[in-house]
Amino acid sequence: MLHQKFFNRFVIRQIIWAAVIIYLAISLFLVLFDNYNFLILIVPVILFLLAVSDGFQSKHTLRKNYPIIGRLRYVLESVRPELRQYFFEGELDGKPFNRRERSIVYQRAKNQKQTVSFGMQDDPNRIGYEWASHSVYPKHVTDTDFRVLIGNDQCSQPYSASIYNISAMSYGALSKKAITSLNKGAQIGKFAHNTGEGGISSYHRSGGDLIWQIGTGYFGCRDENGFFSDELFKERSAYPEVKMIELKLSQGAKPGHGGLLPAEKNTEEVAKIRSIKPFTTVHSPSSHSAFSNAIGLTHFIQRLRTLSNGKPVGFKICIGRKDEFTDIVKAMKETGIYPDFITVDGAEGGTGAAPLEFIDYMGMALSDALVFVNNTLKEYDLRQHVKILAAGKVISAFDLAKNMALGADACYSARGMMFALGCIQALQCDSGHCPVGIATQDKLLYQGMDITDKSVRVATFHKNTMKAFAEFISACGFEKPSEIKPETFHKRIEHGKNLSFAEMYFGNTKQQ
Repeated sequence: MLHQKFFNRFVIRQIIWAAVIIYLAISLFLVLFDNYNFLILIVPVILFLLAVSDGFQSKHTLRKNYPIIGRLRYVLESVRPELRQYFFEGELDGKPFNRRERSIVYQRAKNQKQTVSFGMQDDPNRIGYEWASHSVYPKHVTDTDFRVLIGNDQCSQPYSASIYNISAMSYGALSKKAITSLNKGAQIGKFAHNTGEGGISSYHRSGGDLIWQIGTGYFGCRDENGFFSDELFKERSAYPEVKMIELKLSQGAKPGHGGLLPAEKNTEEVAKIRSIKPFTTVHSPSSHSAFSNAIGLTHFIQRLRTLSNGKPVGFKICIGRKDEFTDIVKAMKETGIYPDFITVDGAEGGTGAAPLEFIDYMGMALSDALVFVNNTLKEYDLRQHVKILAAGKVISAFDLAKNMALGADACYSARGMMFALGCIQALQCDSGHCPVGIATQDKLLYQGMDITDKSVRVATFHKNTMKAFAEFISACGFEKPSEIKPETFHKRIEHGKNLSFAEMYFGNTKQQ
């Protein structure tokens, strides 16, 4: 059998070489003796050179064993996501978002038909299926401008935020046209736009409300040595469009992992935005240098609140070690310093680039994390001081309502807003070759984006999602988000058995 396989490989290789040489010889004969145009030599010469290159290189065994045709493997692999998405993927198969989820965002962003027909495609009997119990006495909700006031009594400039906002995405990760479109969309729809940790660019300042995120690199508020700068922070936090400050401790898609800005991407424009030297490689550390423990964190929060003249300040965290979050809550109690909000980022959150080990195997899922954070704050009698924001695959009214049932006061969405911009889930975010010009700095790719059109789509997606949310909670018998209860939501945990979220997470067997 081994001899047969070797013989087959040997025969195939010789057939390829023979075909290439014969093709080249015939073409050369036609040019020399039959007066054919020499251009017919281009293809056979290229094939011959490819065969020589493949046959004499040593890095790729497949190409060496099967010259030329071995390259088809790499070609097919490169287009596999597109082939799967457009030709083979079922309505519920795509990851991280299936076609059904993507389609509803596209439809709502374009203000098109938002209904589906012929029944559900999910299986209500599968383990893990989640659903909401409706009321026989539904409410009628007309006001869809759902908002929550963020800012406790230590804050002098509280912010009335929408319950659905744009999650953190930096300029650099996204193109200038994408950032501008998102911000203008936020302005039209009257919701907030998180800057991401890359700092406040001019594209972020297009009229929409901002949540300024500050990461471990302190981009936009760092001194020459990379440490936090009070002066720069005070200057930029005073921008009128900056409504809140979010200190990033960790991110759901890559908790405990710092970023890297290569020198070639660190242009003069990016360097100015981030307060760094241009054309140098900049590493974002995995932890903050301004504090090293829970007590230090609370004092730094108060420092930011004071420097920003009383704007709401909170922190973003993906829950890993529970004891560390508990220590933070204890420090709040001990110091009497409370953040105005905590953003809970689930492990299912997205990112442009991160190691597989961090994306797939690090951090707590959003549902579990929300319950833990909510319960811990209540245990130490601090919940009334702190609002909770949720981030991680929030694109539908069901997602919003579910997270609120588990303790969230408001939610973020990054990839949902990217779909509204026209993202096709090409999974090319880390390559710089985003085909629709969103996650790229290639002018040839992003110049085709129409900011006016895309900003309206972002605002329309938000507006229609709020309408859907109103219809959803009214069907459950509620008039406002604060009324949503965990008893309303259920999950199938085994065949023939469902538990309400109240039973699963709060030990409450009372049914609504």
